[in-house]
Amino acid sequence: MLASLKVLTSKLNMKEYDSIIIGSGAGGLTAALCLARAGQKVAVIEQHYVPGGWCHSFYIDGHRFSPGVHYIGLVDKEQSTSKLYEGLGIANDLFFFRMNPKGYEHCWIGEEKIDMPAGIDNLYESLSARFPKEKKGLKKYLALVKNVSREIHLIPKMSGFWDNILIPYRTRHLGKYGLFSLKRIVNWHVKDPLLQSILNVQCGDHGLSPSKVSFPYHCAMMDHYFEGGFYPMGGGAAIVKAMTNNIKKNKGEIKTGVGVKQILLSDKNEKNKYKAIGVELQNGEKLFGKNIISNTDPTATFNMIDKAYLSQKLQKKLQNAKYSITSLSFFMVVDMDVKAAGLDSGNVWKMPNIAMDEVYNNLSVDYILEQNEFASLFINCSSLKDPSSYDGVHHILEVITFIDYDSFIIKCKTKDDYKKIKEKLCEIFVQSMEKLIPNISNKIVALELGTPTTNDFYLQATKGNTYGTNKSFMQTGPFSFTAKTEIENLYMCGASIMSHGVAGASYSGLKTAAIILKCKEEDMLIADETQQVQILEAEDSTNWPDWLLQKIAIKKRRATFNQQQKQA
Repeated sequence: MLASLKVLTSKLNMKEYDSIIIGSGAGGLTAALCLARAGQKVAVIEQHYVPGGWCHSFYIDGHRFSPGVHYIGLVDKEQSTSKLYEGLGIANDLFFFRMNPKGYEHCWIGEEKIDMPAGIDNLYESLSARFPKEKKGLKKYLALVKNVSREIHLIPKMSGFWDNILIPYRTRHLGKYGLFSLKRIVNWHVKDPLLQSILNVQCGDHGLSPSKVSFPYHCAMMDHYFEGGFYPMGGGAAIVKAMTNNIKKNKGEIKTGVGVKQILLSDKNEKNKYKAIGVELQNGEKLFGKNIISNTDPTATFNMIDKAYLSQKLQKKLQNAKYSITSLSFFMVVDMDVKAAGLDSGNVWKMPNIAMDEVYNNLSVDYILEQNEFASLFINCSSLKDPSSYDGVHHILEVITFIDYDSFIIKCKTKDDYKKIKEKLCEIFVQSMEKLIPNISNKIVALELGTPTTNDFYLQATKGNTYGTNKSFMQTGPFSFTAKTEIENLYMCGASIMSHGVAGASYSGLKTAAIILKCKEEDMLIADETQQVQILEAEDSTNWPDWLLQKIAIKKRRATFNQQQKQA
């Protein structure tokens, strides 16, 4: 072990920072931005060649894809995500498109097609009209979801004598239903199997079946989208760019293309605790810092430390940690009018008309190969969500489905096995899409597949996880991993600490920075009336600014010209 930060830095003349952040996902960048704005000398270390984690974007033949950003909630003025970006000072750098408010979620379940409109009242009116016998139970269920979510967000803000006295009353819904699964609560209120599936469809946003996910956690997630979905102009990279630019403006550093080999520790201090003092990079360079923040998942974090320095309690927790499901991501470019084929800026959840738990039980590679079909797909057309990316010829589809990690790895023992499995899965995918959008197989310009191995390699995600630790009851709330670790000056943030998703991970970074700076989270969100997120309608170009219309026109002219050159 290392003896002393002071001795080492003077002896080796190494760089020293106030805070070093490992990983540049939304949580790590938010923490870095908060600390840099507070005057700290900050360095963000990213092993990928671009920053952003799940928020990064990449290109195939000039077409942009954002693998982890498909929609964000609560972006309207005075809502929490908008306030976050305003308080971080990046709102003016962001434009969002409002997804179809009449159906930001489209449920294609069996032969049924049912839309989920923005607004909890609109949702109730729409679903109760379709399921009139379920009106009473549906109304109670949606009200309960809203109340439980409100109470979850209320708890951290409560302090003082009277708040403590009133906690049992003010969080009575959470207290009554907090120990139950989503399936239990939905089935209490709603009896129609199809309506149950519709209310459970957003389980895809956390990757746990209704019988396994904690009801309060699902409430918070569902409430996040009650008012509709929004998509950033420029994809996930736009958020990353806004954050990294502002980190650099505050003299922070972003180092990409180099991973962290190990977290450096000092000998035990007077508190009988080890202390994080820096990191050693894969290239052998050592950086030292007063605080080390890991934006990777808990297993990946503590794999950077020899087990001999971890308590038995922590080792046991890590051994028992369960991670969210992994995914297959199909990135497709097509030269067809997908809008005429039935797509718009809303998400499509394609599911079989069976109990949702059964859907999550049939995710092995063998089952998929046997069925020769993907029964469940999340279809996202980013060129309709972000019209500025549409060139008038090509549409961009990002289609996600879940898969069992272990069965995938078993099938891919060699590089040749991996290649063959990818080819077969792409073949099955195209066949599955053909049933939904006829003739699409003849219109494919490009198709790439991201696998659990891709997630491992580019995102350092344990078992290729999509959402960090899974959000079962025993891994949420007081049972989750915390921002502050047992190693002094070592902290964590990200999807495994509070919540996943762009907003959830960002708020975890805010929380970790607040702990380091010994302040309240709201203290770091600086009120600035000049900051405002700009929102445009994806489905209505009436109020689009001239510069956007000109940008789209230029893109279309260029694409048309290139198309004509190819055909000549």
